[in-house]
Amino acid sequence: MGTAMSFKNIRIVADSCCDIPSDVARQLKIGVVPVYVNYAGKSFADDGKQLDRTAYYNQMPTLSSHPTTAAPPPVEVERVIRPLLDEADHVVMLTVPAALSGIYNAFRLGTSDLPADRLTLIDSGTLTMGMGFQAMLAAEVAQKTGDLSAVLDMIERVRRHTLVYAVPETMEFLRRSGRVGWAAAGAAALLQIKPIVRAVEGEVTSIARVRTFAKAIDKLIELVQAQAPLERVALLHTNNPEGAAEMRTRLASLLPNEVHVMNVTPVIGTHIGPGALGVVTLNQGYKR
Repeated sequence: MGTAMSFKNIRIVADSCCDIPSDVARQLKIGVVPVYVNYAGKSFADDGKQLDRTAYYNQMPTLSSHPTTAAPPPVEVERVIRPLLDEADHVVMLTVPAALSGIYNAFRLGTSDLPADRLTLIDSGTLTMGMGFQAMLAAEVAQKTGDLSAVLDMIERVRRHTLVYAVPETMEFLRRSGRVGWAAAGAAALLQIKPIVRAVEGEVTSIARVRTFAKAIDKLIELVQAQAPLERVALLHTNNPEGAAEMRTRLASLLPNEVHVMNVTPVIGTHIGPGALGVVTLNQGYKR
């Protein structure tokens, strides 16, 4: 710790794809800018109020046209960030990969009238709790140290030691969303192949393909085992709490004390579809 003068009040902000539980966000004073889901002729903020995740995933297979997702308007980004600058010396912002979404650009535009020397915008390179863990550990370091370089270093270390894996129950929604090139191949749906999807360094790629959902989950368990020792884990699902509970049981011997189980943000669930399972791992190597 330096002198009291060097202690900065640093706040962390992320877009709502970060999936940070609301009580954790409150406790760590993490600001969240909601992203939007458009369906049934309306636009809904993913703010924990306008969109009920369970109800949305139940409805999804019956919707006549595929829902779409949208970045927040820049003015909304500014509305979250500007008041934080009244109380903080510096605001560090994290978003989903610029390569996958317009959210990064919305943050850039939304803060263009704010003091650039007090803002840092970071492409997290990842999704859901992959970004969530970056934001949470950054906020912990910010509260303890008040040191911007320590905060940015923590984000980078967490980024290097975090993996995000998911298994869609069906390829149908990835195909419909058209967001990932390799999912467009109709053959996968015909063959009922289940891809294991990984998000890392701004890219969503299929790293393995198996014939059944059960085999895909076996593979997911193997991938998590390879990441041990684990510091933090998030078990993700889209309306599949039973599947998440089963994974938790199978991974019990490896799991750290801190495990988050969550129904994933609809902004990501819209593309991966209901019934999916996923895991985010933070390996202990980030501490070095």
